[in-house]
Formats: sequence, structure tokens, C-alpha cells
Amino acid sequence: MDSVIRDINLAPSGRQKIEWVKRNMPILRKIEDEFKQNRPFDGIKISMSIHLEAKTAYLSQVLSSGGAKVAVTGSNPLSTQDDVAAALAAEGIKVYSWYGATESEYNNHIDLTLEHGPHIIIDDGGDLVHSLHTRKRNLLSGVYGGCEETTTGIMRLKSMEKNGVLMIPMMAVNDAMCKHLFDNRYGTGQSVWDGINRTTNLIVAGKTVVVAGYGWCGKGVAMRAKGLGAKVIVTEVDPVKAIEAVMDGFTVMTMDEASEIGDLFITVTGCEKVIVKRHFEKMKDGAVLCNAGHFNVEVWLPDLEDISKNISETRKNIKCYTLENGRNLYVLGEGRLVNLACGDGHPAEIMDMSFAVQAYASIYILENRNALRPGVFEIPEEIDKKIAFLKLESLGIKIDRLTDEQERYINGWN
Repeated sequence: MDSVIRDINLAPSGRQKIEWVKRNMPILRKIEDEFKQNRPFDGIKISMSIHLEAKTAYLSQVLSSGGAKVAVTGSNPLSTQDDVAAALAAEGIKVYSWYGATESEYNNHIDLTLEHGPHIIIDDGGDLVHSLHTRKRNLLSGVYGGCEETTTGIMRLKSMEKNGVLMIPMMAVNDAMCKHLFDNRYGTGQSVWDGINRTTNLIVAGKTVVVAGYGWCGKGVAMRAKGLGAKVIVTEVDPVKAIEAVMDGFTVMTMDEASEIGDLFITVTGCEKVIVKRHFEKMKDGAVLCNAGHFNVEVWLPDLEDISKNISETRKNIKCYTLENGRNLYVLGEGRLVNLACGDGHPAEIMDMSFAVQAYASIYILENRNALRPGVFEIPEEIDKKIAFLKLESLGIKIDRLTDEQERYINGWN
């Protein structure tokens, strides 16, 4: 089966989107030229599960230009853009995904992508790895290794490693400096507000925004909320991150306290049941809730449904839950990733860096496949530095370099 998509006739619109991001992803353009010349992936199959929109599509094209046979699916039922999927399918890349997939359809798309028989997998949230270790174990022996894009996915991988069930080497792409310092902070910070603002068309200035979680993604969301004029409250379970939030100028309190005063709630934790029944019951009439963590379990919708007497769609991607107490709460994008369910995801220039890490990490797996054991591995420093220099070059920025004398001074002990 070559592709499973909504409509191949949507391809022209998808091509336009891909061409636009390509113009704004200079690092990947350089890598594409390098791959076309060197063909490092000749004879190699790569299966990808990443939010299927234009920037991901361009990454799959770059890998294909290096000789790879690529199969791709989405990593969230609401993040696939059907016209982009059609554009990839039209040029011969295997695509198994469509917007609004049911749970069974989504799992089937994941499995079809693995039936490609990959040597390398590129994952976003861990669904390919999970299927490979459960439903598709027969394909494990052919996999050299993989790359994981997200904080949530790496949490799952480390749990598997700790329990001795991870059977392949996985590169922690999210933990690369050129990924999380920029993608998680500046990418999430901007794209979350893009999704919220285009969906609600409401002002942020003067409102009280509650950000649950102060990791790199939470830092970015809180920073942009402050820039938009909001009063920002942070909730945390980590005492060190809570102190960071305080020293960054934010108010820190529990969700029990924040739920009574927040106007807009954004969860960015990677955990489940962050906002539950007791919080919903305290919220203001008109409060807006959304999620920027990978899975739709942070705003716990089963509890919200239980205490609602009516649920209706009031605007595209906005559901109104009318509670028994008469208050209305609004949930964006079904509680899924708001920046992708309600927007286009991170800016192209940010994903240029993240996907450069994916591309070079895939090369690393290929070149070290006989030495890597099952486990979670950090991205080598030389990859981070190479991408950082490419980014600076694309910006027309030069930096100083240490002299030999300075190198000796820094590395000496006397």
C-alpha cells in the first residue's frame, strides 16, 4: 500500500506550503545539497512519526534526497495537514495519515509506517517505538536505531531503558542544545500563542494566564504571555523550577489556588490529570483551557464531561462545556497540542535547527550501528556545534574563536 491519505487532489496546496518553509530553512537546504552529493542513505529505509505539516514534509524530502526510502505518518490525530500529506504522496513518499484520525485509524497508520521495514525510525512522542515493541516486534531486528524529538518521548524511552525493555538504540534529539534551547523555548512560546490567538481572537493583555509546568516549553509560553501583557501564574511540582519562575518575575502557586483566578490555562507538563474536576469546579465563567504537552491527558476531559450538562462547539476548535453550576468553560483543540491542532506548529526557522539535528543524528546511527547498544544516547557535541555554526552563518553572524594560547589556558590546571 503506497499511501493512505484523504485526497491526492490537495497536493498543489501542500506543495506551496512546503516551498514556503523551504525558503526559510537554510540549514536544511545546505544539508539537502550535501545529501544529494553524498547519498548517505542509499538502500536505507526510514520511518517517521512526526506532526505531519510542511516543515516535517521538507525533512522527509531532505532524507529522501540522500537516497532514503521514506514512510511517514503523523504523531497526533489533529496535527496532520491533509494537503501536505497529499503533496508528499504525489512525489512517491509513502504517507499514512490524515487529519482527525480515530484512535484505531491512528494506530493503523503507525503500524503501516513500520511495515515499511525501517532501518532507522524518527519518532515524536514515542508511538513508533511503542508499536515496535508491542504490535510489531517482528520488525525490531531490522532497526539500527532511532531519534526521539520530544521531552515526553524521551521520558517514555528512559522508562523503557530503566525497565530493561528498550531493544534498540535511540538518540535523544530533544536534549540536544540546538533543539531544546530554541525549539522548546522560542518555538513553543510563539506557536502556542499563534494557535490560541488565531482560534479565540481574544485579547491577552490584562488577563491572568496560568502556565502549568516551567520546563523549557513552559518558560517559553510564560515569557510570551508576559510579552503580550498578561499577568502570569506558574504552577510546578519541581522546587528548583518553581524558584526559577519566581526569579523570572512570575507568581507561583498551586493549581488549586490558580484555578479560581485564571482566565486562560495552558498545560505544558508531559504528565496526566494536571487540571481535574476540583479545578474545573472553581474556575471562572468563560475560562479558556488548552494543552501544549504531547498527549491530550493534561486537561482531564473525562472529569470535565462528567460535570457538564451540555457540550457544544462554539467556534472551530473551541468546545464549550456548560457546567452544572451554570458556568461555561472553553477547551481548545480537544485538549491536544494547541500549537498544532489550532495552528501550524513552530516557526520554520526554529524547526530548521531541530530537523538538522534529526538529519545528522540519523547519519550518526547509520555510521555507528555496529557499536550502539540498546539505550538512550545523547547527541554528540560536534553535531550541536556544527548546526550552531550553520545557523550563525545563515544569519550572517561571525563569532570569535579561541587562540591556541587561550585553549591551553582554559584546559590547563596550573
